[in-house]
Amino acid sequence: MASAASAPPTPASPGNLKRIVAASLIGTTIEWYDFFLYGSAAALVFNKLFFPDSDPLVGTLLSFLTYAVGFAARPIGALVFGHYGDRLGRKKLLVLSLLLMGGATFAIGLLPTHATIGSAAPVLLTVLRLVQGFALGGEWGGAVLLVSEHGDARRRGFWASWPQTGAPAGQLLATGVLSLLTAVLSESAFGSWGWRIPFLLSGVLVIVGLWIRLSVDESPVFKQALAQAEARKSTRATEAEADAGAEKLPLVSVMRHHWRDVLVAMGARMAENISYYVITAFILVYATTSAGVSKQTALNAVLIASAVHFAVIPGWGALSDRIGRRPVYLLGAAGVGLWMFPFFSLIDTGGFGNLLLAVTVGLVLHGAMYAPQAAFFSEMFATRMRYSGASIGAQFASVAAGAPAPLIATALLDAYGSSTPIALYVISAAILTLIAVGVAKETRHRDLADVERSAAGAEPTAARAADAHTV
Repeated sequence: MASAASAPPTPASPGNLKRIVAASLIGTTIEWYDFFLYGSAAALVFNKLFFPDSDPLVGTLLSFLTYAVGFAARPIGALVFGHYGDRLGRKKLLVLSLLLMGGATFAIGLLPTHATIGSAAPVLLTVLRLVQGFALGGEWGGAVLLVSEHGDARRRGFWASWPQTGAPAGQLLATGVLSLLTAVLSESAFGSWGWRIPFLLSGVLVIVGLWIRLSVDESPVFKQALAQAEARKSTRATEAEADAGAEKLPLVSVMRHHWRDVLVAMGARMAENISYYVITAFILVYATTSAGVSKQTALNAVLIASAVHFAVIPGWGALSDRIGRRPVYLLGAAGVGLWMFPFFSLIDTGGFGNLLLAVTVGLVLHGAMYAPQAAFFSEMFATRMRYSGASIGAQFASVAAGAPAPLIATALLDAYGSSTPIALYVISAAILTLIAVGVAKETRHRDLADVERSAAGAEPTAARAADAHTV
């Protein structure tokens, strides 16, 4: 007779699932709002406020360097949050990540500039950016897993894509607030105090996000795995047996049993991550310096395109439920690579319509990669190491991909005065992603509880050892 611990987890009811999706979406929107707000401010004002002694383009490079520092902290956040998220549960760590991110963003809004405290200003800015990156490194994995593990395999791609819309929603919110402020304030007023308003607004958003996020239940798949681990512990004869060969860190388990999946996830993120930050962050530099477009015009283009991006992501997620994660992902990677030369050619015309078309098509193609990513990565890993595995694969790639993307693109523009090297840079990333996803296995029919049982069956000794310490 099957024990209660081994009974299949019950999927959330439709109403409860929608509440869980809403909680994840609102939380990720706030987190991404905080993160993208920094990126937009780095392109628009931080070069003058925190690096005023530099040449304008060099100041922008230094500003983007502090932007990249946030990415460097994301793998550390992935390790720490993944470790405890696989032991304590997804919900607790998601609450903590929201508090850290919101607190750091609010503090940036209070930060003195270089004119007030000198070189200490960029140092403090960098520290707060590290906190932001650390929090976001743990946010993504927990948010998508909470939804993925509550639903069923049939529509997992659709439901898990909704937390992914938090990225364009956060971009939309951050760009919208900045666009409004630059429209109603003079340039001197915005540079003096107006830029602080969006950062201080984060404090209000965090309170709303916490209220919603605290109301959801823990993942039933995680609770089942926790019960199974506790049942196995209680049947062991001695503590020595439980400790024999134990893998105390989820990272060890992930790299031992899922190292291929980690490499696939990292490769899959190259085109997705690099293209996104070139299209949304670097574009604010390129359009205003090379194409002669005003800040307001560039922000408006990103604003409208982000709204379209938000709308298409669930559609791409639903398509991945029908034809598979890999075909949709491959379509997005190939599309982004092919779009890069037309993308810059349209921007170079200086017209708003062409700029909007360039950014919108780029983000629609990006959505074909980003939408199935949540379900795709979730389905790769066993429950006992899913938070760690998905987070490590996603966030370690961000160090090589998203972190330096605006920096590399700006440096290439400075060195060559042309968009061609930047387009080739994104195309190279697209080729890497096509290879990684091309060699991966299709996952859309996998049941997340079955992934746990299959992994345990394939590696019985290691799985029991891992379960003793990591759910």
